Amino acid sequence: MARKGRPQKKKIIHQQPRIDLFCPQGRPGKPDEITISLEEYEAVRLQDHLRMSQGEAAGMMAISQQSFSRIVRAAHEKISDAIVNAKILNIKGGSFVNKRSLEIAKKLSRKIADNV
Repeated sequence: MARKGRPQKKKIIHQQPRIDLFCPQGRPGKPDEITISLEEYEAVRLQDHLRMSQGEAAGMMAISQQSFSRIVRAAHEKISDAIVNAKILNIKGGSFVNKRSLEIAKKLSRKIADNV
């Protein structure tokens, strides 16, 4: 079945996580798992780790400040749930394009246009 509504806009990701799975120690059995998307990871990295304003961070991800705010709020909720309830935190998926891939694609399209 086809999705309804507007298509997801690809967010620009500048840095992939070095580690994409965090597990709590000391909890018997297999804990529940929470997944955050790569764009949620990037939003938290830009705002909380690099201390960028929402406007600056939204500009780097090529999205509106409102969209950025929604993404970072969802990420904070998921991360706090994982920490407070000792759940596995997994970083994967989402609707994004890597900044480096975007730059390579632009260079290739310029080369193709120059050769035409």
